[in-house]
Amino acid sequence: MTPLSEQLAELSERAKGVENAFAGAKKEARDKIEARRAEALSAAKTAVEKVNQQIKSAGESATRDTKALQAKITADMDALKAHVVEAKHGLDVKLAEKRADVLESDAGFSIDYAIASVEQARLAVLDAIDGRLAAEQVKRA
Repeated sequence: MTPLSEQLAELSERAKGVENAFAGAKKEARDKIEARRAEALSAAKTAVEKVNQQIKSAGESATRDTKALQAKITADMDALKAHVVEAKHGLDVKLAEKRADVLESDAGFSIDYAIASVEQARLAVLDAIDGRLAAEQVKRA
């Protein structure tokens, strides 16, 4: 197969040739334009025949190439599916980590609240003891 760079160069040359033919044809007499047209038709037929020959050549090995192409497509699809599963797993991991962070934060708040409640309970117990002692003192007085 012809390298892509060569195919692109040929395409560029042909496009430039069409541009030049167009510019020249505007200045030529009708008989010269007809000659250019016949030449262009011949070149077009040759190009189409070349493509048809390439298709026929490819047709002989098409079954083998088609199977190889199908195998490659299947492998590519499997790789994409694996990537999606991996990305989903990564997302699941991130979501699980985020949820764990939130739960740890909630637990930390609850612990802080419990500590504050214990301190309030200690103060309440000391107040209760002080109140009971004061009541007994009032009784004795």
